[in-house]
Amino acid sequence: MQRILIVGATSAIAEATARRFAARGDALFLVGRNAARLDEIAADLRVRGAARVGCQVMDATDTAAHAAMLAAAEALLGGFDVALIAHGTLPDQRACEASVELTLREIDNNGLSVIALATQLANRLEAQGHGALAVIGSVAGERGRQSNYVYGAAKGMVALFLQGLRNRLAKKGVQVLTIKPGFVDTPMTAAFPKGALWAQPDDIARGILAALDGRRDVVYLPGFWRLIMLAIRLIPERLFKRLSL
Repeated sequence: MQRILIVGATSAIAEATARRFAARGDALFLVGRNAARLDEIAADLRVRGAARVGCQVMDATDTAAHAAMLAAAEALLGGFDVALIAHGTLPDQRACEASVELTLREIDNNGLSVIALATQLANRLEAQGHGALAVIGSVAGERGRQSNYVYGAAKGMVALFLQGLRNRLAKKGVQVLTIKPGFVDTPMTAAFPKGALWAQPDDIARGILAALDGRRDVVYLPGFWRLIMLAIRLIPERLFKRLSL
C-alpha cells in the first residue's frame, strides 16, 4: 500500500489517476476547492478499493494554507510515498493580453502556487529519505507561442524549477517527475475541437503510474509529444516568429 497526496484532485486527470491508485489498494488524501466534488470522488475511490481516503478543501493559490494541509495529510497518511500536484487553469490568452491582473493571477495559479507547494513537499520527502513528487506540467512550457504564452510561461517556469529540484534530491532517494501532457479531452478543454492528437484522461493516468513505477524524470503523454515538441523547439526563431502557433 502506498500513501498518496493529490492536490487539484477534482481535475479530470487527477481523478483518473486517483482511480488507478485506489484499484491498487492505496491510501489517498485529496485536496481541491470543491467540497462536494471531493466527497463524490472520495466515495467512488472507497468503492474502487482505496485503503482509506481523506479530503481537505483548499485553494492552492492560498500558500499560507499549504502547511496546515500538509500536516493534515501527514496525520492521516503517516507520510507520503507519492505527492501529485495537479491543479491549474487554462487561461484565455487574449484576455490575459488585455489585463496585467489576469496575467499575474494565471501565473500564480499555474506557476507560483505550484512552486510554493513543491518546495514544502520537497523538504518533507527529503527528510523522509524516500518518495516521489510528481507535477502535471504541459508541453506548452516547451516554447513560447502566441496562442498560449501566458500559460506556457507558467508551465515552463515550473519545469525548470523541477529540473533543479530533481538535481538537488537525486542523491536523497526522492524521485521528481515532470509530467508533460499534450492535448487532453477534459472539461477544461471542452470548447476546443478534438482530433487525432487528443488523449483521454485515463490514458494520461496510465502513463503517470507507469512513469512513477519506472522512476522516470520526465514523461511526455502520450509519448509522441516528445517528437512533436522536439521538432517545434528546433524551428529557428527567425522562422518561428512568422508562424501562427
